[in-house]
Amino acid sequence: MQISLSQQFGQLTAVLQQYRQYWQLLPFACDALPWPEQRLQQCLQVLDEQQLKHIDNSSELQQQVFAPFFPALFALPQFTRSAPVRTLAPLPFWLENGIGGRKLQQIDAVCQQWPEQMLPVVEWCAGKGHLGRILAHRFTAPVTSIEWQAALCRQGEELAGKYKLAQQFICADVLNDSLQQVLQPQQQLVALHACGQLHISMLQQAVQAGCQQLLLVPCCYHLIPQPCYQPMSAMGTAQDLKLAKDDLKLVVQGQVTAGGRIEKLRGTEVLWRLAYDELRADLSSQRVYRPLASVGKHWFSGDFAGFAHWAAAQHQLTLPVNTDWTHYLQRGARRLQLVQRIELVRHLFRRPLELWLMLDKALYLQQHGYEVRLTQLCDYHITPRNLLLSAVKQN
Repeated sequence: MQISLSQQFGQLTAVLQQYRQYWQLLPFACDALPWPEQRLQQCLQVLDEQQLKHIDNSSELQQQVFAPFFPALFALPQFTRSAPVRTLAPLPFWLENGIGGRKLQQIDAVCQQWPEQMLPVVEWCAGKGHLGRILAHRFTAPVTSIEWQAALCRQGEELAGKYKLAQQFICADVLNDSLQQVLQPQQQLVALHACGQLHISMLQQAVQAGCQQLLLVPCCYHLIPQPCYQPMSAMGTAQDLKLAKDDLKLVVQGQVTAGGRIEKLRGTEVLWRLAYDELRADLSSQRVYRPLASVGKHWFSGDFAGFAHWAAAQHQLTLPVNTDWTHYLQRGARRLQLVQRIELVRHLFRRPLELWLMLDKALYLQQHGYEVRLTQLCDYHITPRNLLLSAVKQN
């Protein structure tokens, strides 16, 4: 028997609260495994680097290794099913030009879930309008693509004109500009990987306008203006997990779409940040972890000394000329081993936490008269952010 959205939400809330100490923490701030259970510590300490990677990338291995420690987590039912697939005619080659392979697979997956009731389409945070362009071609529906970058709007308009598609662009900031003249009840509103506040605003404005149909695949839940996530539904507000941005970042840590070079740079970044923190702690005599701002990946193609000097400037520190860089890189590597083991446990809660966020949004829509469905849009390896929220306004 299928359980209701509110029952699913309640089960997830209970499990996430029960195991809060295992996921709601900052691994960089730890100098030892932060949990007292000896068996869990021993289990983590005997794992080598290859085993850590294999377990982190396999739900079967995660269950095999960690179910004895987190029985309530692994007893949760499967809340989402793969969305049903329908056969679509292949796209003409000229329409696929300029769209990356995985992006094209994601768009194709959205098309497979397109409602049979054909309504005018509004594409939210459209970029160049790749999704809208393909929707206009496949379903011969008029598409309005909303995008705040004027250059992308111009490029999208040129492509729509070139291929004679019924797609228009509106250059607007969806967070600040009024869209009352754009959003109408008899519309289908769609967003593929709209970040944080952008997809929250989409749902709020769609409810206000009474849009008939919604399709949303969100991402980057942490990109919000407030320090903590503000639940949208009444039930979410009543059972608030008090999620800070660092907690929300946990959801999006799973990356499968990056190439080998980017993966290597990410590994270097984590190592260098930890190595620098060891150096900073020695110089300042303050062991409490101090975060650094995000920086471009090009920083991690140089040498550690250059990065450390930049980082020290952020903390108003001057580094000694005789700094032993190798020594601190070795200390950083030892600390990285600790962080990897803590993250291995935290990652068990990525999907439950993402489902909690999605169900909060689903319940919000349900409160406002929508029939809501939550499904898995596509395989995880096409995109880790593969949860699809579909909603239809009930009369």
